[in-house]
Formats: sequence, structure tokens, C-alpha cells
Amino acid sequence: MKLPVYLGLLHKAEGTLAQSFRQVAEGHGNEPDVHFLCQALADQCEEHQQALQPIIDRYGEVGDEDEPERLHADGLQKTRSGPVGLLRDLQDLYLLASLVDITWTMIKQAAQGLRDKELLSVVNDCDGQTSTQLKWLQTRMKQAAPQALIAAT
Repeated sequence: MKLPVYLGLLHKAEGTLAQSFRQVAEGHGNEPDVHFLCQALADQCEEHQQALQPIIDRYGEVGDEDEPERLHADGLQKTRSGPVGLLRDLQDLYLLASLVDITWTMIKQAAQGLRDKELLSVVNDCDGQTSTQLKWLQTRMKQAAPQALIAAT
């Protein structure tokens, strides 16, 4: 069974996304909506990690050393400044959240195949929140793009 590979990927990706949301929140503190919402979304990602823990305890988790060919996403190292910097940082968050989202989808498929009601419950709760994160990021990028790409100096 290869489910532990994806559980490990998801567990790490949720942690990376949480850390990256916090990085953007701190780096763009002058944008109150970004600051506070990114903090809240980071909390959600950490809650997703906690919700996964009983599943990982049952099925296991494969780490990087056990699967060296695995694609993994590094979080943001630092935030950029200015309107274009905000747009780029939000875009990076969107890419990370997309990785998390599609990984939840793969795990949901496995949960359905296994008829694992506990795992399906965790997936349904967390995947819905990840979809909302993606929608907010997309909306916020649409809001930031005109100023960043046209009006910015």
C-alpha cells in the first residue's frame, strides 16, 4: 500500500503551507486583511496536520529519506516588498495550496477505495477548507493585480 507516501507528502505540505502563510502575514503586515487572514489560514493548516495524525498513526507515513524521488515544495524563504511582491507572494501561496488541494483529492480517492469512514471525514473537512483558501488567494490576487501591474512604480 502506497497511501503512507501521500500521507507523508500531505503532512509535510500542510506544515509548509502553514509556515508560508505565517511568513506572508509577517512580511505584509501593512496589508491588514493579508496579515490576519494568512494567520488564520496558517492555523487551519496546522489543524489539518493534527486531524491527519490519527490516520498517520494507523497507516504510517513515509518520509523524504524513504522516497527520494518525491516532489516536495519548499516554503517561502522570505517575503518580497511592494505591490508586485505581495502579488508574487500570494501566487507562491496559491501554488503551495494547490499542491495540498490535489493531494487531499488523491487521498480521498484512496479513502473511498478503502471504505475508510474516518479518513473520508477528515478529508471532507480539511479539503473543503483548502478549497476556500484557494478561492481567497485567487480573489486577493485579482484585487492586487491592477495596482501591482498597472499603477505600481
